[in-house]
Amino acid sequence: MSGIDILTNGGCTLKMERKLASIQTINNIRPIEGADKIERASVFGWETVIKKGEFKEGDKCVFFEIDSILPSQCDWTNFMSARKFRVKTVKIKGQLSQGLALPVLNVFDNDSFDVGEDVTTRLGITKYKPPLLSLAQQKECAGVFPSEIPKTDEIRIQSAPKLLEEIENVPLVATVKLDGMSGTFYKKDGTLHVCSRNWELKEGINAYWRVAKKYNLINILPEGIAVQGEVCGPGIQKNRLNLKEEDLFVFNVYDISIRHFLDNEDARKWCNERCLVSVPVAYMWEQGKET
Repeated sequence: MSGIDILTNGGCTLKMERKLASIQTINNIRPIEGADKIERASVFGWETVIKKGEFKEGDKCVFFEIDSILPSQCDWTNFMSARKFRVKTVKIKGQLSQGLALPVLNVFDNDSFDVGEDVTTRLGITKYKPPLLSLAQQKECAGVFPSEIPKTDEIRIQSAPKLLEEIENVPLVATVKLDGMSGTFYKKDGTLHVCSRNWELKEGINAYWRVAKKYNLINILPEGIAVQGEVCGPGIQKNRLNLKEEDLFVFNVYDISIRHFLDNEDARKWCNERCLVSVPVAYMWEQGKET
C-alpha cells in the first residue's frame, strides 16, 4: 500500500496507509443518459459507473481506488485484462468513472465484512508505479502527475471490442489521434503546472513548457481548469504534421473542482475564446448515424 506522512503538532510523523481496496457502501444511484446497461453511483466520495441493477442503494461493495493493480490470476478480474488490471479514471458514455465497485460476493465467498474494512493485502492489491525516469528526465521532473486530474490514457478499441456495442446508439464525436506527446496544463494558487503523461515538469526549455509559453497559459487558464492536448512539432514522433515549431492541440478541458470534462461543443467553444487549437474532428454521429 501507499502511504501519506502527516506531521503532527508535536513534531511526530504518522504514517496513514491508503486503502486501495476496502468495503464501502453504494449511495445515490442515478441513470446515465443514453445508457441501458450501466448507471452511476457515489462510493466513498467518488463517482463511479456500475452495472445497471447490480446494486441497490445501501449495498456493500468492494471498492478499488484509482491506481490499484488487481491480481491477474483471478476469475473476477478477467474483464480488466484490456486495462492491464489497473484501475484508472475513465469516461464511459460521457460519464466520468473514478474507481471500481464490485459486489462483495463477486470477490469473496461471504459478505461478513464491516464497512470501511481494508482488504488490500487480503486480495493482493498493489499500487501502480509509473515507469522509472532516465537521468536526463529526472532533471526535468518536478513530481508525480497530480492525482486530482485524470490521466490521458485511452483504451484501444481492439482490446475492448464490446465498447462498440455500448456506443452503437449514443451520439458521439470521433477526433483525430495526432502523433505527438500528451500534455496536461493547469493553474493552482496562481502557479502554472505543466505535466507530461506521467510526471509534472519543472519550468524549462522542453517542448511542453514552450507551448505553454507560446499560448500564455499562465494568464489565460482559470484556476481549477485543466487542459489536455497533444504536443506536436519538430523532433516529436517524426513530425508527421510537418510543423515548423511545436504546437498544442487540445482534446480535453477538465473542471477539477467538480471532476467533470466539458463536452465536445463546450470544450471547443472554450478553446476558441482563448485562441487555443482543438484537435481535428474526424466524424460525428447522432444516434449512431454519421452527420
